[in-house]
Amino acid sequence: MLQDKNPSKTDIAKLGEFGLIKTLTEDIKIQNASTLKGIGDDAAVLRYSDLDTLASTDLLIEGIHFDLAYFPLKHLGYKAAVVNFSDIYAMNGMVTQLLVGLAVSNRFPLEAVQEIYEGIKVACRIYNVDLVGGDTTSSRSGLILSPTVLGTVAKDKAVYRSGAQPNDLIVVTGDLGAAYMGLLVLQRENETFKANPQHQPDLSPYTYVVERQLKPEARKDIPPLLKELDIQPTAMIDISDGLSSEILHITQQSDVGAQIYAEKIPIDPQTVLTAEEFNISELTAALNGGEDYELLMTIRQKDYEMIKYRKEFTIIGHITEDKGAYLITQDHQKIALKAQGWNALKD
Repeated sequence: MLQDKNPSKTDIAKLGEFGLIKTLTEDIKIQNASTLKGIGDDAAVLRYSDLDTLASTDLLIEGIHFDLAYFPLKHLGYKAAVVNFSDIYAMNGMVTQLLVGLAVSNRFPLEAVQEIYEGIKVACRIYNVDLVGGDTTSSRSGLILSPTVLGTVAKDKAVYRSGAQPNDLIVVTGDLGAAYMGLLVLQRENETFKANPQHQPDLSPYTYVVERQLKPEARKDIPPLLKELDIQPTAMIDISDGLSSEILHITQQSDVGAQIYAEKIPIDPQTVLTAEEFNISELTAALNGGEDYELLMTIRQKDYEMIKYRKEFTIIGHITEDKGAYLITQDHQKIALKAQGWNALKD
């Protein structure tokens, strides 16, 4: 995991907005040829040739999307960047630039904001992304992050949610459900600490699931791999709100149905053990937990031979002409999928 420092405190108000921006961004180096001008002017200047531009943005709000009681600031910056990168990879593109909007209350000293930005910078270095701008302001309601990500995709190679066809195979990358189980572990340990401040949590048995929650990774490797295999998915989406929700997004926008098979859904052994400890089904975590940031896609049957031995992909079902999305259990029951994952507008 990322390691946080234990800094002394500097009042941001003493720096002012321009001093803060200079402090946070003076060590940033440009990595992409498409970035002609980054931070330092009224707007970034970007230039692309024979490529389509992709853009996406996400809000992360304290108390709704994260709890600083157990979320280190450096991890928060890293995650804020990476979850936005994931949206571009889900379009079959590659990320090139990032802008970050940040609102902080006066309870955050300069060093806290620097920790957030250090996490963002680490993500940008790892994913070869240029941090080219953003905005900072004060907040009366805690910490707010609003990253905007830009990327490119070859012309006519963008993959939408609306292209799935009957008989297409449904494929996922990686494994599912771990991030949700990590969240439950962190919430439990936080409640235990509040009841007994002397309690020192031992997270070593939960390393994988906790890291999947605090430091997720986006699937940068998948778009170039698909190109190498000469596969153009018919539909694709990242798994941020839970597998069930994402399947329904694709079926509804493609006007098709789907069947997925419980025994085919990839789940890590630590996720299974942690789910047993919490007395919940690991399948529930995989279907409804969200924040895995793996990719869900549909591909033509002719592409099966290209992926059947690839460890990056698991075939979990197929698209149907009949409407409705269903889970087929191991005892052959047919259960309608429901969107029970994350809902940002639900109280």
